[in-house]
Amino acid sequence: MSSSYLPATTDSIAQALEAKTPAESISILYRVIESPSSSSEALRIKEQAITNLSDLLRQENRAEDLRNLLTQLRPFFNLIPKAKTAKIVRGIIDAVAKIPGTSDLQISLCKEMVQWTRAEKRTFLRQRVEARLAALLMESKEYSEALTLLSGLIKEVRRLDDKLLLVDIDLLESKLHFSLRNLPKAKASLTAARTAANAIYVPPAQQGTIDLQSGILHAEEKDYKTAYSYFFEAFEAFNALEDPRAVFSLKYMLLCKIMVNQADDVAGIISSKAGLQYVGPELDAMKAVADAYSKRSLKLFETALRDFRAQLEEDPIVHRHLSSLYDTLLEQNLCRLIEPFSRVEIAHIAELIELPVDHVEKKLSQMILDKKFAGTLDQGAGCLVIFDDPKTDAIFPATLETISNVGKVVDSLYVRSAKIMA
Repeated sequence: MSSSYLPATTDSIAQALEAKTPAESISILYRVIESPSSSSEALRIKEQAITNLSDLLRQENRAEDLRNLLTQLRPFFNLIPKAKTAKIVRGIIDAVAKIPGTSDLQISLCKEMVQWTRAEKRTFLRQRVEARLAALLMESKEYSEALTLLSGLIKEVRRLDDKLLLVDIDLLESKLHFSLRNLPKAKASLTAARTAANAIYVPPAQQGTIDLQSGILHAEEKDYKTAYSYFFEAFEAFNALEDPRAVFSLKYMLLCKIMVNQADDVAGIISSKAGLQYVGPELDAMKAVADAYSKRSLKLFETALRDFRAQLEEDPIVHRHLSSLYDTLLEQNLCRLIEPFSRVEIAHIAELIELPVDHVEKKLSQMILDKKFAGTLDQGAGCLVIFDDPKTDAIFPATLETISNVGKVVDSLYVRSAKIMA
């Protein structure tokens, strides 16, 4: 960076745009920002230079330079309105977020900006940077710190009645409680976000986020039909905006179809006009799971989990539901295989189902304890012994019914005698 400044004029901006290399453009823009002029035109040119510079630094993946730029601009922020300062600060933080592998830098940058905004008494900007910090802490799995930050922020924003920010914060709190497996609080926060959203105009992207979170919570409660409708609403919103979250909404729609035994519909949705836009590993993964489920094949199911590990195992929402689906599929297959036998080797069942013996043995013992069938494991002989279902003796229910009827007769006689005595 050169120590001599350039005048804050449109010619200087044009010179930066015409530079042959990004490094040269960056150097010119730094020199424009250093110009001591503070006229309204010069400030406008400097704002443009800052926007161009942050874009160039982002393209060059120079996250540390973006952080230093924010510190360098603090004297400049005293010369421009607070709203413009907020726009520039949030723009630079967004630019850092677009550079991969900068989570820790973003957290430290947000913490620095929170301290500065607190010292400068810039409440509007501080609240938004704190909300961003809470989201980053949640992504880094620093749940307790994020929750502490949000609880204080929610009280402050409710007092100011800033509905738009309140929707963001309530939605973030819902995601945080869901990550902590606290479903009642996640639902309460989502309801609060919906209430605040109903009072104002909510941008389509934010409405899509609310619908996506609603779908996730309904799916967690096994209400897959309602979840599907919410995911569909979210998909339509994100699809219209060309938001990358559209593919995840579509993926969760397919998951809901599989979970309600409508796996045959998956291929139709993927081959529809909207689905064809998002063909890729995410949808291929769900198609593989749907095929395995339709064929009731555990081997195909495990192959899908192995081949699409990133899309299935590493997505916490999909993984949670597929693990229960896998258990159901495994139980159905085992019950079908052991039905003809009264005594059978565990190794033989494992061979039929094409799974490891220890895995099958563990699942059978769990099913016996859950009373899915009557039997016992003879581990010495390596066999499963299946008992006939014990037939309930009809005399016991009949006796209980007789005693109940006698009780009713005695009660009615007591009521009649009480009336006669009166």
